[in-house]
Amino acid sequence: MSAADFIQVNTPRLGAREKELVNECLDSGWISSEGPYIARFEQAVAEKLGRRHAIAVCNGTAALQVAVDALGLGPGDEVILPSLTIISCVAAIVRAGATPVLVDSDPHTWNMDVDAVAACITPRTRAIMPVHLYGLPVDLDPLLALAQRHGLAIIEDAAEGLGGSYRGRPCGSFGTLSTLSFYPNKLVTTGEGGMVLTDDDQLALRCRRQRNLCFIEQRRFLHEELGWNYRMTSLQAALGLAQVEAWDQHLALKLALGARYQQGFADLPGIQKPAVAGIHGDANIYWVYGLVLDDGHPLDAEAAMRVLAQRGIGTRPFFWPLHEQPVLHARGLCQGLRLPVAERLARRGFYLPSGLALSVADQQRVITTVRECLQ
Repeated sequence: MSAADFIQVNTPRLGAREKELVNECLDSGWISSEGPYIARFEQAVAEKLGRRHAIAVCNGTAALQVAVDALGLGPGDEVILPSLTIISCVAAIVRAGATPVLVDSDPHTWNMDVDAVAACITPRTRAIMPVHLYGLPVDLDPLLALAQRHGLAIIEDAAEGLGGSYRGRPCGSFGTLSTLSFYPNKLVTTGEGGMVLTDDDQLALRCRRQRNLCFIEQRRFLHEELGWNYRMTSLQAALGLAQVEAWDQHLALKLALGARYQQGFADLPGIQKPAVAGIHGDANIYWVYGLVLDDGHPLDAEAAMRVLAQRGIGTRPFFWPLHEQPVLHARGLCQGLRLPVAERLARRGFYLPSGLALSVADQQRVITTVRECLQ
């Protein structure tokens, strides 16, 4: 099988408008983090999500780090988050000197078990970090109520929920601070890139300083604290502007992709498919389309992915739980912790080609091949 016949797990959707705006940016000479394109992109995303402030950064990991720092989290502070998520979430907490407190997953939604959060709150808890996993929104109401009752911040990781909504409001509009990623597999891509969003003027100012080496307004090269160079380039922002224009079209493509997979696997035994909607009926936008193999299935995720790769189908495993990460154990964290749902999902779950450029014909080939391999 040639490389051209292999169906990649993700291919972004890029077209003439992206080339037009990037070339416009090149012609203008504004190719660094200066110039008008950054502000235009920030405003476009802020308007889509109904936020007062949007601060573009170089990637989603940087967005999480800026958010954690903006809240002043540090040694002695605890942040509650799901174990089944990308390492970036916990890395920002650990690098700040704070302590991650991990909770298990819900076996039906695969999101964090919100019912487990209340028991984890201590006098040291400063924040909760919900993560919208794989396109399905977290049930936020219980977390928002806990945050209000205990005076906690919410750091909403909406990278995988971009385009989705919770009870009529966009994902990314709920957190004290919310974060996004614009990696090529996201609804909006800038190649690399990320964003922090907030309605708080002071937090926004702090985020803008932190992403730009903590220059102060009165004197450019005078610094009262250390920040990072986490700036986004104008070239990235120009690409992002074109992507925001295609927001609704991209979302429709994602929903159609998910519906075809759901129909294609409707009668396939031995698997768990993604939830179609959250607890309040909020649609799964299928950032990726995952499958979880039943415990009685002869294959685990690793074996199934290997078989599919031999047939020309790209896949990715689910996240490996944070509480089983060697890098955290080496720091004396999470040792002896057992979170059985997250552990099972990591070992039995994987996702299929889900990119915006996936053709209907290629998706049908994926469905046919998965059915043949898993039956």
